[in-house]
Amino acid sequence: MVLFEACVDSLDRARAAFTAGAGRLELCSHLEVDGLTPDPSLLRTVLAESRIPVFVMIRLRGGAFTASEAELLVMESQIDLALRLEAHGVVMGVLREDGRIDVPAMRRLIECAKPLPVTFHRAFDRIKDKFSALETLVELGASRILTSGGAPSAWEGREMIRGLVEQSRGRVEIVAGGKVRADHWRDLVRTTGVREIHGSVPIDVREK
Repeated sequence: MVLFEACVDSLDRARAAFTAGAGRLELCSHLEVDGLTPDPSLLRTVLAESRIPVFVMIRLRGGAFTASEAELLVMESQIDLALRLEAHGVVMGVLREDGRIDVPAMRRLIECAKPLPVTFHRAFDRIKDKFSALETLVELGASRILTSGGAPSAWEGREMIRGLVEQSRGRVEIVAGGKVRADHWRDLVRTTGVREIHGSVPIDVREK
């Protein structure tokens, strides 16, 4: 079985994803900058209506994935709200200025999010040594890594994604995301070995 995670930024898009057979939602705002933390009122509404798990984006701004102390405090408050509203997971990622994972920041945020599962988002695609980064995220306790394999699309990055799946050995879920289309998702899954795919355009992956 393959799970499709739909990236949505409104109740209407969430409803469309339910109808299309999505298995999970990533709720965010401002898709034009790859997603920011959604408004609390939208989160409450979607959680109240959703029949599937809702993971919440925790990201304050577009651009670089670094975070100051002040920004980390805001992220912790957003995670706390997600916990209080009973979201099912959070999506986040913080890098250092040199493009590597900010280990102290991520350890702090993952601890704050417990017991929610944490997806490290596509900041991962900015990292040069992805295999080393995977091991770091396993050690930190991340549940998922969302990636296009560092390429413009998951299909173009399929060889890297396959390598990450092989290295992970089930210790962390590799989620293929980045322009995943209805006409190639089966080949993407078959080539890479992923069990979860992600996109903003709903794809029905249910068995017919």
